[in-house]
Amino acid sequence: MLRRLTFLALGLTFTVAAIAAPPPPLSLFGQLPTISSIQLSPDGKRWVAAMGDEQSAQIQVRAVADNKLLSITQVEKSKLRDVMWVGNDHIVSTVSTTTTVAGLEGPKREWFLLSMLDLSKDSKWRPLLDAIPDTMNAAAGTPRPFMRNGQPAIVVPVWHFPSNVGLLALAEVRLGRSHGLITTKGNSDTRSFFIGSDGEAIARADYKERGGEWQLFLKTGGSFHKVYAETALIDYPGITSFGRDESTLVLTSHKSGEWEDYEINRADGSVSGPTTDYKGDSVLLDRRRRTVIGTIDTDLERTEYRFFDPKDAGLWRGIAKAFPGEQVSLESWSDDRQVIIVEVQGEQNGVSLFKIDRTNGKAEFMADRYDGLGPELLSPVTTFTYKAADGLDIPAYLTLPRGRAAKGLPLIVLAHGGPASRDMPGFDWWAQALASRGYAVLQPQFRGSTGFGHDHEAAGYGQWGRKMQTDLSDGVRALTAKGTIDPKRVCIAGASYGGYAAMAGVTLDPGVYRCASAVAGVSDLRRMLLSEISDAGGERNATLRYWQRFMGARNASDETIDAWSPARLADKVSVPLQLIHGKDDTVVRIEQSRLMVNAMKKAGKPVDYLELAGEDHWLSKPATRIALLEAQVAFLLKHNPPN
Repeated sequence: MLRRLTFLALGLTFTVAAIAAPPPPLSLFGQLPTISSIQLSPDGKRWVAAMGDEQSAQIQVRAVADNKLLSITQVEKSKLRDVMWVGNDHIVSTVSTTTTVAGLEGPKREWFLLSMLDLSKDSKWRPLLDAIPDTMNAAAGTPRPFMRNGQPAIVVPVWHFPSNVGLLALAEVRLGRSHGLITTKGNSDTRSFFIGSDGEAIARADYKERGGEWQLFLKTGGSFHKVYAETALIDYPGITSFGRDESTLVLTSHKSGEWEDYEINRADGSVSGPTTDYKGDSVLLDRRRRTVIGTIDTDLERTEYRFFDPKDAGLWRGIAKAFPGEQVSLESWSDDRQVIIVEVQGEQNGVSLFKIDRTNGKAEFMADRYDGLGPELLSPVTTFTYKAADGLDIPAYLTLPRGRAAKGLPLIVLAHGGPASRDMPGFDWWAQALASRGYAVLQPQFRGSTGFGHDHEAAGYGQWGRKMQTDLSDGVRALTAKGTIDPKRVCIAGASYGGYAAMAGVTLDPGVYRCASAVAGVSDLRRMLLSEISDAGGERNATLRYWQRFMGARNASDETIDAWSPARLADKVSVPLQLIHGKDDTVVRIEQSRLMVNAMKKAGKPVDYLELAGEDHWLSKPATRIALLEAQVAFLLKHNPPN
């Protein structure tokens, strides 16, 4: 694809070479983003990013002015999660690994390790958090950068073991030194700390799992003092950030029955609100001070940015205007806002990154987010809303195969995970991969999904496998009525809760789907709840109560939920079923797929089964993600051919 530079004031145009090409290889969709976690240094002179390929990832540092490569580091088989600047010369990376730890009970867990690069010194990465007495060398939360006496440093939550019990604590690491130290200790109920721009703990949040009491403590005079408490058995509060300045903290609470924001005055601990100042899906934070500078809100069709500062708001309007009809998202900007990196999605740009230099008024194309996957290879996505059987409005995304008329198409229903989650507008690698093979792809935002109001989410409580499931097949019926799809050529797929929905589609909702492909799905609800008890060390905890609310279970031993467990209904399967699961999944244990395999064999039913070595719940490794796509598409082409 050919692109040229133009001035922002004149808009942007692109020249696209018309190339007739066969369907793109699935590896283009299964690859990890070529560039992710891209961050500008505070002074805007350098950028760092995670760069991926089919085998591994690397960290690259480049100069903004001429894109000169300053540092490159292979991450090999580690899972690179994030990179961040600490000052203008230091970078901290986060990688994760799935493993058990000697001396700790329980199954495999995901552990997060930190390393540091000093660009002013050399190109060698050095591990952080090593050699802190009685402390694991893994992060228990997000590191926070700050400057200590002019020197770069981080503060990060860690697991501290003053005895045989791990407690949440804060460790400070000055990046010019080889070790860190514990600065603040929590207790057995501590769930989080809030850290100021100077690296000091400002607040601590405790939660008593048994009774559901959440408590907030502010630090004054060198010690923590309780200023707020709330009983919440499931939806407990949290501190998200400072307010518009550092005199207040933003408290998000569900005590009214809906999530609302309140402000806590740091001087006296008083609580005011609720306020609508921070209303939206998330807040935009100043990188250094962590004060709120705006909000982000996503509806069915697009994401909107709202900045408090008129200068920021005007700047963003100008950027959005330069890409008419496209969705523009902020990736990073320098502290003075002179250099900005944005992601642009749409028919002209596909999914691309642009660098905006305000000193010369130009927007420069950097790269396609996915190497080789330009806009000419993507299928169009539309939105619509249909009625469930009981009249509830169900928002949905529909991806149509490029170049085919929207009439009598084969369909894949692709259910999202969660279930309290949602699909987002714009590019979806999985939906695009399936559409590239000739399928229409329906992504319903069934009841229980987030992002469409409290009532829509709450309508899913107690409806796991019930109305949450029929919301999916109601979408099939809606598209049939429009003539868009052929109801005899419909399959269902999904991962996590979506994997459950795929299995449930061919056990609880027979006659709708001619095949199902379930990835990392739950097959036995009672076994899942019992696993949660084992992991949490008891059944009185918010996580277990959360799952019981969606399942409609009285407790973890409630046999009534067996009626919605596919592994207990294998004899009802009458169409081809595929199961795929990562061996290192720490969210939905692989035993859930193995239970379904055994149940199918016991019922005398065939099943297509694939285990992905080294893969986790999030499909973090490109090689295994591509293997998943290739196996799933081969299964769908065999049992639901698109032509």
